[in-house]
Amino acid sequence: MTQTYPHQWLSEHQHLGHSLCVVLDSENEGPARQAFLKNSRPDQYLSVYGQTEASDLNDAGPFVFGFDQPDDPNVSELLRRPESHWGWLASLPKGSLFRLVEHWRERMIVGTRPHQALYRFHDNRVLSRALEHLPLEAYPAYLGPAISVCYWQGTRWKNVDNPAPGKHPVPDSPLWLEVPFPRPQAMEARRLNAHRILLAEHLQAYAELAEQQAADTWLQSVLDLAETWNWQAPGQLEFLLTQRLRTLEPMPPYWHVRPGEDPDEHFDRVRSMADFWQGGAPL
Repeated sequence: MTQTYPHQWLSEHQHLGHSLCVVLDSENEGPARQAFLKNSRPDQYLSVYGQTEASDLNDAGPFVFGFDQPDDPNVSELLRRPESHWGWLASLPKGSLFRLVEHWRERMIVGTRPHQALYRFHDNRVLSRALEHLPLEAYPAYLGPAISVCYWQGTRWKNVDNPAPGKHPVPDSPLWLEVPFPRPQAMEARRLNAHRILLAEHLQAYAELAEQQAADTWLQSVLDLAETWNWQAPGQLEFLLTQRLRTLEPMPPYWHVRPGEDPDEHFDRVRSMADFWQGGAPL
C-alpha cells in the first residue's frame, strides 16, 4: 500500500482546524526522537512518563510531539516505515496536547503496588487491538481528547474517529485491559514491567548485578525461567526476580519442579522454603 493515505488523513484534519501530533514509542526510536526535539518548540512536545511514577523510565518512554504541517519531514520519515511500530498519529482540538498526555498518564499504570504494570498505549499494535475489540461506546474513555487516530494495523493504515472527544474518567474496570495480547507483545510488556520493578524497588542490587554481567541478558534468563515454570502472576515474577538478585550462584535443588507439581504448588513450596532458609530477611 502506498503512503498517500496517512498524508491524506493529516491534510483533512489540518483543513478542519485540528492540531496534529505523533505519539512516539521512543524506546527504539532515539534518532527520530532527537530529530523531533531538534525541530520542535518547547510547547510542542511532552514526555508522558516525565513527572510521574514511571519517570525512571522516561528515556525509554513515549513522547507526544505536535507538528504544524502534514508533510513534516520527521513525520514523513516515520510513515515510510510503518512496520517498525514507532507509534501512531492523532488529531486534537487546538491547545490539547497536554490534555492528551494527562489522559494517558491517568491510564498508563495498571494494578496496585507492588504489582503494578505499564500499559503500552503508545504501541500501535496495542492501540489497534484495543480499538478492534472495544465497543464504540467505550472509545471516548479510551481515546480521551483525540478527535481521530491513524495507525498501522499490521498490513494497512487505518483511522478511527472518536464519537465524543473530551475529558473522561477512567472506568472502574477498563475494557481495554481485558483485550488479550499476542505472545510477542505480552513478553515485551513483561520485560518492561520487570525492568521497572527492579529500578523502582531494587535499584542498588540491580546496579550491582549490572557491574558483573549484562543486565539485559540476566533479565531475559529470569523471564525465560518464569515462562518455563508458568509463573505468570506479578507476585510470582517479582519473587523470582528478587531471589535471583540475591545471588548469582546456581539455584538450590529445592527450586526445581517436583513430579506432579503444578505451577502454584511449585511457587508456594519454593517461597516457603526460601523464607525458611533465609530467615524471612528482606532483599
